Amino acid sequence: MSITIYVPCDSSAVSLGADRVATAIAKEAATRGLDIKLVRNGSRGMFWLEPLVEVATAKGRVAYGPVQPGDVSGLFDADFTQGGAHALGLGLTEELDYFKKQQRLTFARIGKTDPLSLTDYVENDGYRGLKNALAMSQEQIVQAVTDSGLRGRGGAAFPTGIKWKTVLNTASAQKYIICNADEGDSGTFSDRMVMEDDPFVLIEGMTIAGLAVDATQGYIYLRIEYPHACEVLNAAIATAYKEGYLGDNIQGSGKTFDLEVRLGAGAYVCGEETSLMESLEGKRGLVRFKPPLPAISGLFGQPTVVNNVISLASVPIILDKGGDYYRDFGIGRSRGTLPVQLAGNIKRPGLVELSFGLTLRELLYDFGGGSASGRPIKAVQVGGPLGAYLPEAQFDTVLDYEAFAAIWAVVGHGGIVVFDDTVNMAEMARYSMEFCKIESCGKCTPCRIGSTRGVEVMDDIINGRNLDKNIPLLRDLCDTLLNGSLCALGGMTPYPVLSALNHFPEDFGINAKATAA
Repeated sequence: MSITIYVPCDSSAVSLGADRVATAIAKEAATRGLDIKLVRNGSRGMFWLEPLVEVATAKGRVAYGPVQPGDVSGLFDADFTQGGAHALGLGLTEELDYFKKQQRLTFARIGKTDPLSLTDYVENDGYRGLKNALAMSQEQIVQAVTDSGLRGRGGAAFPTGIKWKTVLNTASAQKYIICNADEGDSGTFSDRMVMEDDPFVLIEGMTIAGLAVDATQGYIYLRIEYPHACEVLNAAIATAYKEGYLGDNIQGSGKTFDLEVRLGAGAYVCGEETSLMESLEGKRGLVRFKPPLPAISGLFGQPTVVNNVISLASVPIILDKGGDYYRDFGIGRSRGTLPVQLAGNIKRPGLVELSFGLTLRELLYDFGGGSASGRPIKAVQVGGPLGAYLPEAQFDTVLDYEAFAAIWAVVGHGGIVVFDDTVNMAEMARYSMEFCKIESCGKCTPCRIGSTRGVEVMDDIINGRNLDKNIPLLRDLCDTLLNGSLCALGGMTPYPVLSALNHFPEDFGINAKATAA
């Protein structure tokens, strides 16, 4: 009987040696005359264990990791092909605490299947949502998404169903679906994992969106720094066309949806939907004034749905199991699950998909295991480079859009970057201003000039110059950025700057009393 061994092809695993491990396993098996089937699956998201090798057994898949090429011979000696004991043995993959405690909906297949096997995808509940959608009216599809409570997972948290309904009700001969795959926030990688490890779920979600609003053309706007995702997406799209899941007659329904990948040139601001559309149209990525909203006048002036990768990848399970099923996960107005990404100074970095409602502390310690350095965690930044820095006193905040807004923070794309007590928060505030300065599109004065002046003010503060004047000046500058910027790049830069100042005044050379606004 053939032995099935899984070695991830995810780029994080590959960067840690997965390709070399796969080659070593194939070579060792051939030397020993063993018949094996080597499957390159996606990553389970437990990056501190990568490369994670799994073997299919009668009891389930048994995990070993992290495995390096030099470990392979010893694994075979220990009969790991039958789940034998070894120092790197971890037991049944799905019984590992980090994995077992998750609620995987959007990531249900990731780590289990060959990303480019359409057979694997269909056998693991793939395209069931599309099948249901083809039998529904457009209004019914939009209603299912509305009922699910799905909100934009890219950071804005706008109700997806409302956006779709607006596009559906806007008359036009041509409409578009855009997937914003310009994942540029620090500490985020959930979009990349979907595209590399389960591309068909994104293709299915975009196809359903097209059916729902009568859009016949879709674009995946992918950041240029994701070459592996580009390769996988294009291969999956070609397969979907070949098998009738894309094109002029989707599964014999007479419905049409075409899809292609477009690469961005590396501008962070093109993650903002209007500058993204400018880029897609072949122009410089400058932010547009709103209104009009993209749902009414978007790409090439036509009604356009713009959703993040995770938002669109969550649609198939909603159409498969129903809006009520998805809505039953989560709390308050934050429904469903969120793929949380743990990065930075963390012992167990990786991806955790859970219902809204867990606390930040539980994520950091129950899943992340505390800091990698073993020192106390001083601050975490949630929501990318424009997210607020949260102190230990706020770690019991529940993962919920409204709960975070109440403490002047954002959930964003679900990225969490951890810092221990050696970090200097004044330096981090300066970095935020510098990031805005470098990435500004330059269209509006508060962002373009304000961030430049912000770096200068932060340099004065860090060097202890005129704190009595420069601290109020920094606050005034942040107020201008917050209320005068054209988009969220300038408008949210004050979040990390002011949160660092308010929660960690000692790093700015002042005491807490002096930080009062």
